[in-house]
Amino acid sequence: MTPAAAATELSAEEIKRYSRHLIMPEVGIDGQRKLKESSVLCIGAGGLGSPAAMYLAAAGVGRIGVVDFDVVDFSNLQRQLLHGTSDVGRSKLASARSRINDINPHVQVDGYEVALSSENALELFKPYDVILDGTDNFPTRYLVNDACVLSGHKPNAYGSIFRFEGQASVFATKDGPCYRCLYPEPPPPGLVPSCAEGGVLGVLPGIIGVIQATETIKLMLGIGEPLIGRFMIYDALKMRFRELKLRKDPDCPVCGTHPTVTKLIDYEQFCGIVPEPQSTVVPVTGESEWEITSTRLKQRLDAGDKLFILDVREPNEYQINRIAGSTLIPLGELPRRYQELPKDQEIILQCKMGGRSQKALDFLRTVGFGKMKNLKGGILDWIDKVDPSQPKY
Repeated sequence: MTPAAAATELSAEEIKRYSRHLIMPEVGIDGQRKLKESSVLCIGAGGLGSPAAMYLAAAGVGRIGVVDFDVVDFSNLQRQLLHGTSDVGRSKLASARSRINDINPHVQVDGYEVALSSENALELFKPYDVILDGTDNFPTRYLVNDACVLSGHKPNAYGSIFRFEGQASVFATKDGPCYRCLYPEPPPPGLVPSCAEGGVLGVLPGIIGVIQATETIKLMLGIGEPLIGRFMIYDALKMRFRELKLRKDPDCPVCGTHPTVTKLIDYEQFCGIVPEPQSTVVPVTGESEWEITSTRLKQRLDAGDKLFILDVREPNEYQINRIAGSTLIPLGELPRRYQELPKDQEIILQCKMGGRSQKALDFLRTVGFGKMKNLKGGILDWIDKVDPSQPKY
């Protein structure tokens, strides 16, 4: 027996652990050894990364890398089953490592407590066979895709979730399409709300994350029909799966015949996310011309300033928490209801974190409103800085 073969020989404990795999002819002893020799890098230890990492560990994938720099929050527990109540405040990486090791101590867990970037992606991807994309924003999705292609077409087990809908595919293989073949250009900034703003059904990432893990295992074993050239869409409300056929785009700037993207770029800029110019920031207060901080708003309210506070969230959000005296007009209703707003008062706009209220402010400027400010950080910052008695979501 060669040293390499000995290294992947299954122990008596592993044979017992994986017995339900070993009696399947599609897996067997040889397939289980392949899994033990294989490696996957999970980008994110959140909603998608949680079920994916747990099932990959249970299946006996030998090396699992996890990239995440966040800490566990109470709002994560509804769907991120890698983490428990006792982990709140703990780094997601430490929590993930503990849970994976508890599921299967035979798995090597590599943690990278960093933000994935154009500077580190290629180096991080290098030792892994498959990249599992559990991210929740467009810049990182494009970064993962491009890094997979530029890393020699490492398979990208892709998944995404929002409210009741999930999507999954396998991108960036040598003969299959990549993410850019499906979405050549990102949507305009702010057009697609994040899960933090739009919500997500708690069980949905479990379904999509397990599909990502399934595709990863199939790729490692070389069995079945992976989701290469196929884009799966799952509707949880209707309990319906749909599938779209995808083709490799010969004109794709990354994986096409004559690629124009030959190195990783600035993906924030590519997605139209640009930092606020420094010249607009007032150093003393941290406010720009169109912003107000929570502490400053509290000072002005205490001083008796006549302010109209406009909450542009949804009614179900308004039921959870609110600034006393605020008026609710959801962002989607504002174009037909803006005439309800006073012209003789300064308007303070707010939402959960400041994104939707910024859109509302931009709209109101186009219809003639000028005396307005956006609450920086939204209701969450207000609760942190002013009114901690209210619940956060």
